[in-house]
Amino acid sequence: MTQTHHVSGMSNREFLALHAAPGRIGLSGGTTWIDRVICRAERHLDPRGKWGVWSHAFLFEGVRADGHHWVIESDLQIQKGHVQFGVQENRVAKYEDEALYGSLAVLDFGLDAGAVETLIRAGLGLVAERERYSLRELVGTLFALQHTELRSRKNLLARDRAVYCSSFVRHLFTQAGLDLAPGVDVKNTTPEDIAGTALPHTAWVLRREVPKSRVGALTKAVRARVRAGAKVARKRRGKPSAGAV
Repeated sequence: MTQTHHVSGMSNREFLALHAAPGRIGLSGGTTWIDRVICRAERHLDPRGKWGVWSHAFLFEGVRADGHHWVIESDLQIQKGHVQFGVQENRVAKYEDEALYGSLAVLDFGLDAGAVETLIRAGLGLVAERERYSLRELVGTLFALQHTELRSRKNLLARDRAVYCSSFVRHLFTQAGLDLAPGVDVKNTTPEDIAGTALPHTAWVLRREVPKSRVGALTKAVRARVRAGAKVARKRRGKPSAGAV
């Protein structure tokens, strides 16, 4: 049975302090262009064409020796000239910035200590192996969102040793014997698929309304990238190319 608790009247920091715990999934809805591109593409999952809320997913690791709660995630980060591009560990304080992360959710599946250990061990293994963030696979997923029949098939732009945020979280849970989105290929998994999982869980949701201004030229760039990637993939398979997100 799934229970969802909608929370209001608190900061991101307070919300995370209350609900972050090892083995739980975190979801965020951001305000950057790529967050909006993802949320816009997720409209294909809604019968009414409503934009998705969630654009990123990560795993809570727990409090470490420094007294801070940490997360494991596959992400893109550029800070003071330092680039992190792939599976990495970060302090949860990253998500306290309400200007960047207008919405947050925490999903608790009631896992036992053994399952939590499996998730964290698998995540740290990918950190150590320097698994890359896959923009290419993300583009393949955005394309598959338009074509329902492709969602269950291998991502058209799949590559080895690369994974984006929600497919990373989905992969970790398969290592613990849990499938968050049956019928969808792991590398076609979106944050909205994880948010809507049928697996019994408790969810805490903190949402703020963020104006959905048009993504403009950046959305067009992603559309062009989707078209180009799909065209290449279909040429390899001897199929005609299709439209854009």
